[in-house]
Amino acid sequence: MALRLRLWELLPVCRNPGCGVAALSTRPTPAVKPHRDPLDNEAVAPEFTNRNPRNLELLAVARKERGWGTVWPSREFWHRLRVIKTQHHIEALVEHRSGKVVVSASTREWAIKKHLYRTKNVVACESIGRVLAERCLEAGINFMVYQPTPWEAASDSLKRLKSAMTEGGVVLQEPRRIYEGNSSSAGNGSL
Repeated sequence: MALRLRLWELLPVCRNPGCGVAALSTRPTPAVKPHRDPLDNEAVAPEFTNRNPRNLELLAVARKERGWGTVWPSREFWHRLRVIKTQHHIEALVEHRSGKVVVSASTREWAIKKHLYRTKNVVACESIGRVLAERCLEAGINFMVYQPTPWEAASDSLKRLKSAMTEGGVVLQEPRRIYEGNSSSAGNGSL
């Protein structure tokens, strides 16, 4: 009985047009909404703050740290693929230029490990390449640098990992950075 009384107390509140809940209506047609000018929607703010930190990388305009010329591997990248082989496992990770790991895949993960016979053979490397390529595309990373050592480049397992990454849709080479500046001021020696 008390519940019915409270319900009838709330009923006038719901009939109020400013109420956030669906209002009860006795009209056969809905109320007409006021007309809004469509040009108000096209107004552009005079100042814009980009809150996507990777936007300049995707546009190929962001700076790449060069580092020292004698440092190997080179520090001139936005994202870099690193492959770590231990005695029992293979781990591939994508590292941002800030040093943070963005995406990774490893044979230590149970979801990957349960589908493999061994965790360090050629098939495991190929599987890690497929999984990492899928995760990279889901994260929005299409380009990255891969700089293997000469003995890693000759390895069959890392060749299969590299081919699985490229077949998955990831390009293992970053686009050239677009430098700002005018072509007219470049020739006259002015800064």
